[in-house]
Amino acid sequence: MQTTLFLDRALLPDGWSSGVRITSDGGLITAVETGAAPASGEAREALGVPGIPNLHSHAFQRAMAGLAERRGPAQDSFWTWREVMYRFLARLGPGDVEAIAAYAFADMLEAGFTAVAEFHYLHHSPDGSPYADVAELARRHLKAAADTGIGVTMLPVFYAHATFGGEPPTPGQRRFINDPDRFARIVEALQADGAVVGVAPHSLRAATPDELKAILPLADGPVHIHAAEQVKEVEDCLAWSGQRPVEWLLDHAGVDPRWCLIHATHLTPAETQGLAKSGAVAGLCPITEANLGDGIFPSADYLAAGGRFGVGTDSNIAVDAAGELRQLEYAQRLALRGRNLLSQTEGESTGRALLTGACRGGAQALGQPLGALAIGHRADVVCLGMGHPDMAGRSDDLALDTWVFSQGRAAIASVYAGGRRVVENGRHIGRGAIDARYSAILKGLTA
Repeated sequence: MQTTLFLDRALLPDGWSSGVRITSDGGLITAVETGAAPASGEAREALGVPGIPNLHSHAFQRAMAGLAERRGPAQDSFWTWREVMYRFLARLGPGDVEAIAAYAFADMLEAGFTAVAEFHYLHHSPDGSPYADVAELARRHLKAAADTGIGVTMLPVFYAHATFGGEPPTPGQRRFINDPDRFARIVEALQADGAVVGVAPHSLRAATPDELKAILPLADGPVHIHAAEQVKEVEDCLAWSGQRPVEWLLDHAGVDPRWCLIHATHLTPAETQGLAKSGAVAGLCPITEANLGDGIFPSADYLAAGGRFGVGTDSNIAVDAAGELRQLEYAQRLALRGRNLLSQTEGESTGRALLTGACRGGAQALGQPLGALAIGHRADVVCLGMGHPDMAGRSDDLALDTWVFSQGRAAIASVYAGGRRVVENGRHIGRGAIDARYSAILKGLTA
């Protein structure tokens, strides 16, 4: 179905324009007209920017938010948080997973994310046995995406081992575990559904080199992998291989623009340069990385080397596209004791530099035409509410900076995903039913 949207001001690939009419059909932009006048009865918004691709999500963890914020008997870290996560997921059934994913996806749309790469490793029943449909839980995510309107790239995760060297998995990991043959059946099922599908070896801890070789050819889409998130992971990889995780991947895995290395927090200068030169995307999740105490990715050096990046919500502890961009910049300010460190030229808007970079890298990481108001791209538009007092007298880059560094989610008035308005007055159009279902499940999980 053909739709039109008129924007008083819009951020197009070549800059800000006035009187922009975006025509879409089948969810994709078919025409972009500038200098136009609004037509009677067509949807009209004040200021529109491209929707941001969310390149890394574990949707089920949205229901965990707030459950791991108590100090344990030992020093808390990612590794103690992980044990809380294992206990939590043991209670989730297929209906729970679908409802939580719908809630997370509606949250993302309200926050300015219009497409998501779902890094999906929760495959099986609580005792570890596969469902009759081996892709049951992945398909629940596809259903949630269709119901909410968010674009999706499914990244079924290959997970087989507890740590480097092919160690047997722990009981807490039993819902994740596949061999290459069963994993191939999950990928094939999603491909048969017509989904955009990549492959995601969970990490070098969870997949051996031989298993990597077996699973990488299964899909033509993106390849995502966790790498160098934690110091312990780096130390364990050195003990196993004599190399650091990113160093090993660059030397042995054929990392290229198809790849997205998630977190990549702990890099040497040589790894920073090598990752930038590979053309791969650094998948950064600044809010989760701060929550888990991971560390700080060397963003300033990486961008100076020409590196590509995108942002994701990972554990979904707080879903906010502007918040991820803001935290990305603020981490560099704290580490380097400077300001506006991720814009590259004097006078450049930092908010716009972050948005543009995240849209380009996110689109590459999702393997879809996203992140630009241009013909052939998905018709995803985030519309800022210009009636807020903080927006008085502001437009273009100044309004964008206000969204990213001040207002956050409160600045978003409407969101169009695939040409359809899915957020009105800051609220997802299906929010009532989504909230009711999610709340009922959450009460059962926390009882």
